[in-house]
Amino acid sequence: MSARLLALKTSDRPALRFGAGTLTYEELARAAGALAPRLRAAGRVAVWATPTAGTAVGVVAALLAGVPAVPLNPRIGERELAHILRDSAPGAVLAAAGDELPAGLAGLPRIDVDVPASGSYADGDPYAEEPVDPDEPVDPESAALIVYTSGTTGPPKGVLLSHRAIAASLDALAAAWAWTEDDVLVHGLPLFHVHGLVLGVLGPLRRGGEVRHLGGFSVEGVAKELGEGGGTMLFGVPTMYHRIAEALPHDPALVRALTGARLLVSGSAALPVHDHERITAATGRTVIERYGMTETLMNTSVPVGSGPRPGSVGLPLDGVELRLVEEDGSVLPVADGETVGEIQVRGPNLFTAYLNRPDATAAAFAEGGWFRTGDMAVREPDGYVRIVGRKATDLIKSGGYKIGAGEIENALLDHPGVREAAVTGEPDPDLGERIVAWIVPTDPTAPPAPGPLADHVATLLAPHKRPREVRYLDALPRNDMGKILKKALREPTDG
Repeated sequence: MSARLLALKTSDRPALRFGAGTLTYEELARAAGALAPRLRAAGRVAVWATPTAGTAVGVVAALLAGVPAVPLNPRIGERELAHILRDSAPGAVLAAAGDELPAGLAGLPRIDVDVPASGSYADGDPYAEEPVDPDEPVDPESAALIVYTSGTTGPPKGVLLSHRAIAASLDALAAAWAWTEDDVLVHGLPLFHVHGLVLGVLGPLRRGGEVRHLGGFSVEGVAKELGEGGGTMLFGVPTMYHRIAEALPHDPALVRALTGARLLVSGSAALPVHDHERITAATGRTVIERYGMTETLMNTSVPVGSGPRPGSVGLPLDGVELRLVEEDGSVLPVADGETVGEIQVRGPNLFTAYLNRPDATAAAFAEGGWFRTGDMAVREPDGYVRIVGRKATDLIKSGGYKIGAGEIENALLDHPGVREAAVTGEPDPDLGERIVAWIVPTDPTAPPAPGPLADHVATLLAPHKRPREVRYLDALPRNDMGKILKKALREPTDG
């Protein structure tokens, strides 16, 4: 591949498809290359990251210009937007032509990304300046993106992702997934985070393949693009795959589409074992899980062709070192599938720093350049990694045991009376922490009783992992990526 993050070949091969509009590689290079000179004076550019071709072209233009792009969630709140703008200080905001921007962006110069639906520029290039040469070198250590974290423990932090880190992560995934220019990726993920933008747009463009974005996820869109459209790969999050699993028994076209796909990938949260099994039973296809985060990009994946590994996020990718550590920082010497430790990683995929936060950057790393992920996991004897939860919210210390919430959640979801499940720990005078299960029943009029649910868990797992309390909800609180917001779970009060 080119020393550049993206090697935009001037060919008539399709590169981007959003809805009915398609851009070839030549058209993408022309549009982004012509826009890029206008961005250089901005220093940094915010990108109003709607699920449109304008967002993709704008980000590619920023990469060509060597200017960091700051993707903005179109559903962002006023306070968070103000924080990000103060912190990143962009010189302009890119938006697809016609997008309505919030008042908080009124003070920034706006640059419209004009991408005609036909993908042609019959009236000449939309920008007047000399275009940037797609082969012009860019410092690989310079920031390509500044992606803001979710801010669960304070204001969001800007994660500086270099051209080098993104390229290294995408190339490692290509090796694990046998990802080539012949692949056509289908997805409907948002474009303001690593999964949807880096993996879902920059990944295919680095390989020289095609991305087809659904605009927004729908089971019908997946069936159409994977089936009639000739898609070979599907990226999604557990919520999407759950809806697919629910629809498969009633949708022969969806079954055919998934059966014909080369690779199904789920990420951003754990995919319940039950959904793995339903999809495989209906299609013969295995959903592959991978593990990454904003600061590290991708760390592990189940290799393509390795067979079903429900509940596992696979092996470290090429170039990534991974270890599990105790609370005192000592490295766990065993890989027994039971002993829980915090994941630490190092490698070329790591972020450069938190923007304007040298204190937070220093605190994020252990001696030797190991990044503290905050994720808790066990490692199987064959090296495969199984994540059991977050250190802050999912590690439960009960009766002298360290217990990961994730494995209890999977056990609960294996019960036919449970549609959704979350597990938290709460202070207990006897146990230290007691295990609390939050349940969305399959049938709200006849929820499963607490005793049988706890017995169900104790049968599948060890007895000390049984829930001590069960609480019932109509729905679990989730963010835009489908992750459960455990800090929003509170004990119900009367009145």
